[in-house]
Amino acid sequence: MAPNARPTSILESLGEEIIRILAPVSICMLMVVILVSVLNSDSSASVTSIATMAYSEASSDSSWDKFLGALLNSLVFVAVVTVVTFLLVLLFYLRCTKFLKLYMGFSSFVVLGFMGGQIALFLIEEFSIPIDVITFMVVLFNFAVVGVLAVFMSKIAIIVTQGYLVVIGMLVAYWFTLLPEWTTWVLLVAMALYDLAAVLLPVGPLRLLVELAISRDEEIPALVYEARPVTYNDSGPTGGVAQRRVWRDRRGDNSNANSVSGENVNPVLNSTLNADAVPDSNSDSNTLVSDHNDTSLVRAEEGRVPERDAELSAPLIGGRMNMQPHQPEDDVSSESLMLEGMGLGSSGAIKLGLGDFIFYSVLVGRAAMYDFMTVYACYLAIIAGLGVTLMLLALYQKALPALPVSVALGVLFYLLTRLLLEIFVVQCTLNLLMF
Repeated sequence: MAPNARPTSILESLGEEIIRILAPVSICMLMVVILVSVLNSDSSASVTSIATMAYSEASSDSSWDKFLGALLNSLVFVAVVTVVTFLLVLLFYLRCTKFLKLYMGFSSFVVLGFMGGQIALFLIEEFSIPIDVITFMVVLFNFAVVGVLAVFMSKIAIIVTQGYLVVIGMLVAYWFTLLPEWTTWVLLVAMALYDLAAVLLPVGPLRLLVELAISRDEEIPALVYEARPVTYNDSGPTGGVAQRRVWRDRRGDNSNANSVSGENVNPVLNSTLNADAVPDSNSDSNTLVSDHNDTSLVRAEEGRVPERDAELSAPLIGGRMNMQPHQPEDDVSSESLMLEGMGLGSSGAIKLGLGDFIFYSVLVGRAAMYDFMTVYACYLAIIAGLGVTLMLLALYQKALPALPVSVALGVLFYLLTRLLLEIFVVQCTLNLLMF
């Protein structure tokens, strides 16, 4: 029986991977828009947080004062995030991994238990849902505990983990939408710029963290959404095999250059997009190598694996592959796959930091406070920006920040829709014109 048809290039199979990452992002944004539409009103009070510690926006302030105050708030927020990230790098350098995992677990519990509980109380009050305190507390506690276990334990089904990650992103994003309007928009732009610098600059905290993890061959505990990898099953001597797509950059037979591909560590501001795959240890592994010019796509065909190992927890680091000379089929194992940069096992899926979910949803949630026309425009702009980022990921084959393009397009489309398109549509409607 002939093998199933495979895409001849990464760009041909990228569409399916884009869909697998766009679906949860769209669900998260939709839930935030629903929450904003249901719970928010003109009389809703803004929350007091670290993002408003430098300036409290008042309705009597001028637009220029609001902009300067929002800029000051954003600078303070980004500075705090930068300091905290460098502190996490220091803790990881000192091998305080257990402490970091406990911190991430506690952060997830706080988000699910306290933020989720407060939003649940808002919904109960809004819809007059009859429920007693004891039942509410028991359900909320179990919901939060199961969420922490789902996010940080690989034995739980991946669909549960993905669902809880989307819920965490939705809860945090809703609370960000309660910030003052000017502060929210300036903060979105500031975080996009921070994401760009932290990931791409040689001295960026996120890049330093990833390089440290690669040198140690260790995982970084973080909240990262992993889409299911695109696999193709062939029939033949090896039977059903799981193919994993691996990025490879061939720089010569003796090249020892390391490549960086990783995620952010901050549970809220995790904003790095990554596609990597490194086959894990398995005694019966075959590799198919197809070289195209200097850069090639390597498909590692691993033998049958137990079903309990089929859903692997995605690590946060990946390296490009440097293949050893091909050995006979009976002797080939995954040990023949040598890393240029030390990496950890992965399922080969595109991974998106939870911070991207949060700030994408904040953008459309803030747009929902004005008009649904702006929501549609911002949603399409964010999806287009994410698609552009994924295309750049396929071309440059390195970790990229996922916020800058989408946030830039989202803010631009929001302004164009609010200032130009809405006026045009309203005038056409009032004059009974159809277009």
